[in-house]
Order: sequence, then C-alpha cells, then structure tokens
Amino acid sequence: MRFPTTRSRAVSLLLAGSLGALPLAAVPGAVPAGAASGSTTYLVGRGISDVTGEAAEVGMMGYSSFEQKATGIHQRQRSRAFIVADRANGKRVVYVNADLAMIFQSVRQGVIAKLGQRYGSLYNEQNVLLSATHTHAGSGGHSHHLAYNLASLGFQKDTYRAIVDGIVESVAEAHDDLEPGTLTLGRGELKNASVNRSRTAFERNPARDKAAFPDAIDPAVTVLRFRQGDTDIGAISWFATHNTSLTNKNTLLSPDNKGYAAYEWEHDAKGVRYLEDRKGFVAAFPNTNAGDMSPNLNLRPGSGPTEDEFENTRVIGDRQFRAAQRIHDAAATPVRGSVDSRLRYVHMEKVTVDGKYTPDGKEHRTCPAVVGASTLAGSVEDGPAIPGFTEGMNSPVAKLLEPFDIDPPEWLVSCQYPKANLVPTGLVNAVTPTTPTVLPVQIVKIGQFHLVAGPAEYTIVSGLRIRRSVAEELGVPLENVLMQGYANAYSQYVTTPEEYDLQQYEGGSTLYGRYTLPAHQQEFAEVAASLRDGTPIDGGPTPPDHSDRQTSLQTGVVMDNPPAGRQFGDVLAQPAESYGTGSTVTAEFVTGHPKNDLHRNGTFLEVQRQVDGEWVRHRDDGDWDTKYRWVRLGGVTGTSKAVITWQVAPGTPEGTYRIVHFGDSKSLFGKITAFTGTTRTFQVR
Repeated sequence: MRFPTTRSRAVSLLLAGSLGALPLAAVPGAVPAGAASGSTTYLVGRGISDVTGEAAEVGMMGYSSFEQKATGIHQRQRSRAFIVADRANGKRVVYVNADLAMIFQSVRQGVIAKLGQRYGSLYNEQNVLLSATHTHAGSGGHSHHLAYNLASLGFQKDTYRAIVDGIVESVAEAHDDLEPGTLTLGRGELKNASVNRSRTAFERNPARDKAAFPDAIDPAVTVLRFRQGDTDIGAISWFATHNTSLTNKNTLLSPDNKGYAAYEWEHDAKGVRYLEDRKGFVAAFPNTNAGDMSPNLNLRPGSGPTEDEFENTRVIGDRQFRAAQRIHDAAATPVRGSVDSRLRYVHMEKVTVDGKYTPDGKEHRTCPAVVGASTLAGSVEDGPAIPGFTEGMNSPVAKLLEPFDIDPPEWLVSCQYPKANLVPTGLVNAVTPTTPTVLPVQIVKIGQFHLVAGPAEYTIVSGLRIRRSVAEELGVPLENVLMQGYANAYSQYVTTPEEYDLQQYEGGSTLYGRYTLPAHQQEFAEVAASLRDGTPIDGGPTPPDHSDRQTSLQTGVVMDNPPAGRQFGDVLAQPAESYGTGSTVTAEFVTGHPKNDLHRNGTFLEVQRQVDGEWVRHRDDGDWDTKYRWVRLGGVTGTSKAVITWQVAPGTPEGTYRIVHFGDSKSLFGKITAFTGTTRTFQVR
C-alpha cells in the first residue's frame, strides 16, 4: 500500500460470535461420522465468483496514485472460497482468498452481515477468514477509512457491492458443494519469485531471526490439497511475495501475478471456463508475510526478470503455479484432527505489552496510529508515491485533506519515536474515520494445521516471531503454524522493533509504534491459548460501523452519446482479414460507460470462433490474452469507444473468428440500455 505525497507542510503529513456448530442434517452430502471410511475425515467444498469493480474513471487501490485511474480490464478479479466441516465435532471454517489489494473491515462487515441473512449463525465472526492476494491493480473506494479511499476520491458503492456480493456468492457455492473429502498438506520452496526490498532493515534483526532466512526471503510454499473422493477439486497455495508486478502506470484491472498463477492452473491446466463451469478446479494463491517481499527482482518497479510489466506478471505467476502444482502433486501429509477457530477484536492503540514479547524484557504500550515521513516516499522498489500536490491546490482532493491538518502532540511524538514528520491519523479519527483502531486477530485450525490471520502486511521476521509465539502457546511444530497476512481488516505494516528503528517505508507505515509487533504476538498468543484449551474467548470491543459516514467526490455517469451518424455498438475500426500466431487483433466500437453495468460474472467482450456453423466463445475479458480499454472521446459529452485487443496465442485453432462487444448506454433520464456490437469475420491461420 502506498500513499500520495504533497509539498505543503500540513498536507505533507497526510497518508496520501459463536463457534458455528454444524447441524449435519442440513449439509449437502452429509453422512454420520461413524459411517465414513477411514480415510475420509471432513466435508469439503469450493466456490468461485467475480469481484471485479468499476472498470473506468475510478481510482485504483494499492499505490494510492491520484493519476492511476482505471481505464478497462486485463483480467477479471475473483473470490475463491473453501469450506471445511468437521463431521465429528460439527464445527466448520470458511476460508476466502480474493483478488483484492486488501480485505477492509468494511468488506468483512458487509460479508458477515449477508452471510447471516442467508445462513443464520452458521457462518459468523469466529469461523470466517477473509484474505486478499494484495493486487495493486483493482478498483479502489471500498474501505470505510479515508486514508485508503483518497486516490478513489472517496467511497465507491458499486465497487464495494461487487466485492461483497462476489465474496458471498463464492462462499455460497462452496456451501452448496460440500461433500465428503480429504485434505493433504505439501511443502516446498520457491527462490526466484521474490526479493527483499528492505534488506537494510532486515539486517537489523538478531542473528537467530536472520538465520531462518539465509537469502533474506521467505521461500516457503505451503499447499493444502482438497479432494472429494478420488477427485482433486482445489488447492490453496501460500507464498510470500508482493502482488505488484504491474506498476502504478498500469490502468487496467488485473489480479496481477497471483491471479495469473490461479488462471494458469484453473484455465490452462484444468480447463476451467469461468462463464460456463460452476464446479471446476479452484486454485487460490494467497500471501503470507510478504511485507518486505517484492516480485520485482531487479528492485525497480516493473523490472525483473524482464523489463515488461505484463511479462513479469506472467513469469512470476507462472513460477508460483509450477511450484504449487509440483508440491500439490507430491503432497503426502494427511490432515487429521478437529476443525476449530477463534477470533477476538483488539483496540490496537491501547495495548499494554508484557515484557515477554518486547526486546528489552520490559512492559511497553502501543500508540494512537501515526503515519511516518517514509510512508509518503513510498517503496521505490515497487512504486514510489506521487509528488506534486501543493498547498492551496484547486482540486476536489483538497477537501478530503482538510482533516489531516493536525499537529501531533509531544507525547505522541515521543511514543512513536523515532518516526518523523508525523500524521496522527489516530487523532484525526475524532474528526473522520481515517485508519482503524479496533482490529481482528484470528486463528483457524484445520486438523494439525493452523492459520494465523492478521490484518496487516507483516515482514518475514515479523511473521516468524508471531508464528513462534503461537506455536509455543499451542505446543505444535512451527511448520504447522502459517502466517496469513492481509486478512479480515487492514492496518498497513507490522515490522519488528529493530526494523521499525530504521524507519524504512515499512517501518514508517507501522501505525501503532515500535511495539506493534509485540502487541500482535501477545494478542495472537492469547487467542492460541483459548483454542488450545477449548475455552470461549472474549470477543473484545466491536469495531464501529462507518457505513453511514461515507462520501465520494468522484462524478458518476451523466449520459452517453454516440458520435454523429453512429449508434452504440457500431464498429469504428475493423480487424484485418487474417492473423497468424503472435499477432494482435484489434477492434474498436462505439460504447457507453462501463460503470453503467459492471458485467460481473459476465464479460465486456468475446472472441468467437465459428464451429460447425455456430459461433462459440473462445475468449472473454477474464482471459490473459485479451484487453478491454475504455477511451473517452473529445467533442461530444459522454462519447466514448471500446478498444478490444486479442493476442493470438500459440495453439490457437485455425478458423474463422469475430469479436463481439457487450456494452450499456445511459440516457439523459437515467435509463440504461444494453447493446451488442460485432466485427466482420477474420481468419486465424
């Protein structure tokens, strides 16, 4: 996550339930535990749905660049859900990994509420884990905290609804898919898909910590293999690398490298077609403790292993897929044991940390949230922040920045030392919700495997220390405890106290002061103790619901107008007569604004092939080798075109093809009308 910079002193301080007992009679495929075969322990299900937000004229989420506004779609973003139900104790857990930058508290609140409407208490605060891949190429505006909605000019309700609805749909699919099944764990390493972008801070850590990562990266790949009977139905493959192969110059929505890894496994290897298959193989590629892990191997945005950001996305994604597939196929550790979960909320600005978890062995406290100067500079390896906003600028953004003009008191400066140039977002919260204060800490148990779900970006050593604390409390091997970052809420970074002292980008973005990590260790250990002892846990303070305090300065669609003498769907530029492998087919259409209809679980385009006299979908806007760009045309208000490209991949069948565009126009009176445009045919030879 990046924040925009500014040159004015004031503005430069800115940040650019129950355990869910499972009534078996209500579960599809349920059988009494005593009737199960010896190898079948659980009920398992998987699901997938579309969470792609507004595809044009909305700020993108991740780099916090005001200049990075969406102009179309490279690949659709998806939510992948898995449910594991313990047939012995009646408990279940839901695991979701979505192609999003973050899971904000707002999204979690929306998802839990909708699941409650649909399933009662079956899926609840305790047993639902929501995680994000951390793509920086999605639509923004789905947080209820201002700091994370700046680049999108506030809250964007249509994107928010698309995300919440898509996640809930993926869980519903997994619920309906539940059948007797087995789980297997596989472990391995991947050493050429990440690099430490904050090596100087990493070197500040004690020798024991650094010894765990000889190359200053976390190469661990952990794969959980899902089977129903003798059929592989899905896999979750955890690996730590930032999902930032695409730079802040890209304006097409994309799930980035982890999304490509999922696509390659699902679409290319397993033959899944998202618009047709509702029960295909589901491959999730979540992050772990990736706070200081970059996919840009040359330590420059969009650089490494090549100098092309889209090719880097493909290569880094392909490396993750191939490692995961290899480990999946060799997975030999059966998952056995009970399913359980615990979650509590913590007021992270008010934690008294026991000396057991602090470097000096003394008691310390966390602080009200503050953003440091190094945050404003951004991470130069993945995407520097954007300069150029000046005091008194004549921009709608200026209104959003007004609450940040607060000088931090001396006690807060001291508490956050050595953080410099402070933006006291914890104090700004009294004026407007800016950064979170109450955060969820959760542990999910699936047999002997434990997921520690944290609401932040953890550096590799931070993740290691939390895992050690939890493993010690549970009395289990360290390898059976995995850090799941970007989960359930978002509070920027968590660095070790030693890394914090150097105030690199990650340290400046550690909100609650030098003892943020020790506070996490302590709170997760308490959750682990409850899980170990099988005792209830105090849920902690309820996070506030800020849904009624949201504003947006982003203009909506007024109306669409075709050019003079044209109609919506008319072809402005036809493809050539024929193409060969490696060529790029291009077509342009008169179109309407893509905000008129997001086409979620649908498409803005199809590449169609003629088969036995019928037109068959060959590609759509969820595929790697297509791009849909929306371009506003000058002259007439509301006039725009769709530019659709398709790169003909090796192995494409020869034959007759055409490109079809699906769009929607809005009249001056607000009526939205769907239309279709179709090119002439062309040959692929």
